[in-house]
Amino acid sequence: MYDADGWSVIHSVYDALVQYGPDGAIEPLLAESVTWLDPLTYEARLRRGVVFHNGEPFDARSVVVSVAHLVAPGSQVADNFRVIQDVEEVDPHTVRFKLSQPAPWLPAQMAAWLAMLPPGYTGDPSSDFTAKPIGTGPYRFAGWERGSRIELELNGSFFGGSSKGRPFARTVTYRFVPEGSTRVADLLAGNAGLARSVPVDQVEAVRSAGAEVRAEPISGSAWIRIPTDVAPFSDARVRQALNHAVDVDAIIEALLGGNGQRLASFFVPNGLGYDPDLAPYSYDPDRARALLAESGYANGFATTLAYTSDERQEVVAAVAGQLAEVGVRAELQAVEKATFNQTWTDPQAAPLRFVTWRPLFDPYTLLSLLISNRGVLSRHDNPDAQPLIDAGASEPDDARRAQVYQDLGRVLRDEPAAIYLYNLTALYGVVDEMTTIWSPRPDDYIIATTRG
Repeated sequence: MYDADGWSVIHSVYDALVQYGPDGAIEPLLAESVTWLDPLTYEARLRRGVVFHNGEPFDARSVVVSVAHLVAPGSQVADNFRVIQDVEEVDPHTVRFKLSQPAPWLPAQMAAWLAMLPPGYTGDPSSDFTAKPIGTGPYRFAGWERGSRIELELNGSFFGGSSKGRPFARTVTYRFVPEGSTRVADLLAGNAGLARSVPVDQVEAVRSAGAEVRAEPISGSAWIRIPTDVAPFSDARVRQALNHAVDVDAIIEALLGGNGQRLASFFVPNGLGYDPDLAPYSYDPDRARALLAESGYANGFATTLAYTSDERQEVVAAVAGQLAEVGVRAELQAVEKATFNQTWTDPQAAPLRFVTWRPLFDPYTLLSLLISNRGVLSRHDNPDAQPLIDAGASEPDDARRAQVYQDLGRVLRDEPAAIYLYNLTALYGVVDEMTTIWSPRPDDYIIATTRG
C-alpha cells in the first residue's frame, strides 16, 4: 500500500517541515522548531535562507500554498489535512496551523505528504510541476524516462545541518527493475551502487561476491485484510481461525531469511501502540478447524486472495497453502497496483488482500483509512474498536494516546481485522563506498544522503 521507490524520489527532491528520525520520532526539517501552542494550534518556525531549486525563497507563503495544494479538489489525501482550518502567516518565518479538532497525528502526516512547493512556480499556469518538480531537497530533478529511470543531480544550495543528512553524490539515477535477480546482477556487475529487496535466496551469493547485504528493520507490517461486512468473515471466530491457520514463524524462517517477528496486530516495534506483552496468535490448525466448525463452516469455504505483482508471491502462496490445510480454499489473484488500490471497497473484488504498509510510527493513517467504519478504504466495523480509533485520533497527551492504541491492539487481536503476519525488514544490497557513506532510513526511503 506504500510505494517506497516513488517516495524515495519525492523525498530526494522535496522537503517537508518535519521528518521521521532514526528512532521514529518526529524531528524538524524545513522547520527549525515545531510546537503545540494548544490542542488546536500548531506552530512551526521556519528555517531562514532556504531556497527552492529555481531560486525562489522558502518562507511562510510556501507553507500556505503547499497546504492548499493538498486539500484542493482531486487530491487523494485531502481528508488527511481537512482538519487544518487555516494556515496563519505570523511573519515570513512563522506559521500557525489552526485546527478544527485536536490532531496529534498531524506531524506524521506532514512528514510523509506535506512536501513544500514554490509559490511562484506552482501558481504559474505555464509550469508543469508534475513533469518537472521543484523542491528544496538535496537533489534536483534532471530527467525522466517513463517506466525505466529518473535522473537527479546535486542541489549545491541544499541547506547545511539538515536532519535529512548530507548529499554525497553529484548525480543519482533511480532505475526501476522489478526482477530481483536482475537487480542483483546489476549490483554485482557494478551498474548499481545500491539495490532494494535482495531476494533471500541470493543473499549469500551477493556476500560471496564481495558486496554487502544490510538487513534493516523498517517501520511497517505485512498482513492480509479481512472484511467484516460479508459472511463468513463477519464472524470473529472465522477471522480467529484464519490467524491460527497460518504458521507465520515458518514463513519468516523459510522465506524471509529469519528477518522479522510474528505480530499480534497491525502495530510494530518502536511504533505507537505496540505492546510487547500482547501475544500473537499461535499456529494451531486444530484450533482453526474447531473455530470454523463452531461458526458453521466445518467443511471450510472458498474465497479469493488478492495481491499486487510487486509483493512477495511466495509468501502469499505459502499463506494460501496453510489456509487450505484447514479447509479454506483461497484462489490467488495477482492484481495490477492501480486496480488493487481502486477496489478496496468493491464487494466484487477479492475480500482477502495481502498488504505491506509503511511507515507505521503513527498508525493513524492505516486506522482512519482501513479500520475505521468511516474509512474510505474500509470494509471493517467493530463497535468495540471504533471508540478507541476515535480517541486515538484526538488524544493530545502522548502517553494516554499510546495507551489508547495498546487497548485498541488488544481488541483488534481478539477480534481480528486481518491475518497478522510480521514486521518488515528491508534487504539492501550495497557495494563500494556506499557501504560506509549511505544511511538507511526507518521509513524505507532510499535517499543518497549520509547522517552523522
